[in-house]
Amino acid sequence: MTARAHTVPQADLDAWFDRRFEEKMAEREANHIPSMTIIATKGTLDMAYPPFILASTAAALGWEVAIFFTFYGLNLLRRELDLQISPLGNPAMPMKLPHGPAWLRERELAIPNVLMANLPGFERLATTMMRKTLEDKGVASIETLREACIESDVKLVACQMTVELFGHDRDDFIPEVSDWVGAASFLPTAQKADVSLFI
Repeated sequence: MTARAHTVPQADLDAWFDRRFEEKMAEREANHIPSMTIIATKGTLDMAYPPFILASTAAALGWEVAIFFTFYGLNLLRRELDLQISPLGNPAMPMKLPHGPAWLRERELAIPNVLMANLPGFERLATTMMRKTLEDKGVASIETLREACIESDVKLVACQMTVELFGHDRDDFIPEVSDWVGAASFLPTAQKADVSLFI
């Protein structure tokens, strides 16, 4: 007399596989380290803040972060930073004065483009005002934010094509640049990232 093979009903088998799949997915999610890539293309004072603030914040949360600096964004990796702000053609630029009488400090001053374009030294004045406002509000400097990124192991990647295009010397840049590559080398990293930003 032969023993009958014990068969598991298909419904039970499906339920077991569903449970195992959910457990494995939950385990994978729990072990997943979020990642973010940022492409920084601008080198003005106001546009230097977003990549460094986002990168340092994400790194503080335990994320893996890489910033790809290309074209004018490459200026953010220079040893000596002398970032300016250009109000010309910037519709969001009207800002409040950092000093002066209280009634004037509370007003946004919309200055016509024609005046900004023809007034010598206006960009320097706008830069000074922005720096003063940032200082008065206790906002960290770009140098401080960049250092926070370095200390948090944010990968600072320089676009090699831009370096060659503008004839830059690598010695002009901070030694913490983690790599000098082209877009084709950086894109696979961006493709795998949970969050990718273009600034």
